[in-house]
Amino acid sequence: MTTAERTNPRPKVASYGENPGDVSRQQSCPRRMRGVLALEDVEAMARRHLPRPIFGYVSGASETSASYRDNRAVFGEWGFRPRALVGVSGRSTQTTLFGRQYGAPFGLAPMGVSSLVAYRGDLVLARAARDGDVAMIMSGSSLILLEDVIAEAPGSWFQAYLPGEPERIAALVDRVARAGFKTLVLTVDVAVGANRENNVRNGYQTPMKLGPKLIWDGITHPGWSLGNFIRTIVKHGMPHFENSYATRGVPVLSSKVVREFGRRSHLNWSHLQQIRKQWQGTLVVKGILTAEDAKRSREEGADGVIVSNHGGRQLDGAIAPLRAVPEVADVAGDMTVMVDGGFRRGTDVVKALALGASFVFVGRPFLYAAAVGGEQGVTYLIDLLKAEIDRDMALLGVNRLDELGAQHLMRIAGAG
Repeated sequence: MTTAERTNPRPKVASYGENPGDVSRQQSCPRRMRGVLALEDVEAMARRHLPRPIFGYVSGASETSASYRDNRAVFGEWGFRPRALVGVSGRSTQTTLFGRQYGAPFGLAPMGVSSLVAYRGDLVLARAARDGDVAMIMSGSSLILLEDVIAEAPGSWFQAYLPGEPERIAALVDRVARAGFKTLVLTVDVAVGANRENNVRNGYQTPMKLGPKLIWDGITHPGWSLGNFIRTIVKHGMPHFENSYATRGVPVLSSKVVREFGRRSHLNWSHLQQIRKQWQGTLVVKGILTAEDAKRSREEGADGVIVSNHGGRQLDGAIAPLRAVPEVADVAGDMTVMVDGGFRRGTDVVKALALGASFVFVGRPFLYAAAVGGEQGVTYLIDLLKAEIDRDMALLGVNRLDELGAQHLMRIAGAG
């Protein structure tokens, strides 16, 4: 055992054997996260820990939150058809994605300003994913240098928000390649900023302003203020948007933030063609909800797509990604189909795989865990979700993830 392992031991994980049993007894967890038995549980802890504007930014969606609600509701429309007497003692949650083997069929979705939510949040998420043997996508609207993240976790992916300006696109793609990233994710569902009324109601704004309300929220949430915000200022200075372009972006308190993220409405298929010619690694398009756009992505050379409605944070009323997975899978050919949006349980992940997805990304719960429990908290949630998937496979009668298919599901509600 190394010195690091002795001083900061990895939480004990349930052995996925004949009887995983009660996870709460078989897994240790960070003291601050005692009582967390599932991914949903950590949200209430984050609500108490974070100032209202910060929590509202992470938890909220656009306008009426219709898409956000549907992201969860859709899972209830599918029931399982388990098979008996299969013999599942040799089951494995391992999966292969773009030639790399991972320990589970899920990863950490990109989440902007993670380091405003948790101290050094992008590094925390990347290290936990690395040690948990799952994929992690770093957000382009992050506050830590992409070079620092890839140095800590060489297998991380990078997600970019790009304007329709070829020279700025080329410069950022070059920077990402030089840093050593092998997978580039282009998010395409942010042509304009969404109408996030919840941000206004909660007092979150871009640029951030240190007004009386935000100061009071900081005072009443000392764990976040002292453990993250003030600690960051003292040790690293004012956070900046470090990775929007090839050069350093504006600070989070700058009045130029809105302008910095402008011109995304110009982005079109010709820019994807440009990126494909320049980028030699794996190219993924995120924000696809139709077979038509999935087919076009494949024709333009994308290696994979992430079916996504941006966590319900963009077009209110957009369908839940799970609804689009079957039609996207039908036209994908050899292109990899992934999905995010509302995943909270192992059963959610298994349903997506049975409907045609190869991989799932989960966002908010892992960021909540980073805020409340740091790296150990994220690791704990990764292990929880792995244990759930393992148990679900056993109860469903499946040994390998590639055995999952439509035969394991039945539509039980909302079929029209």
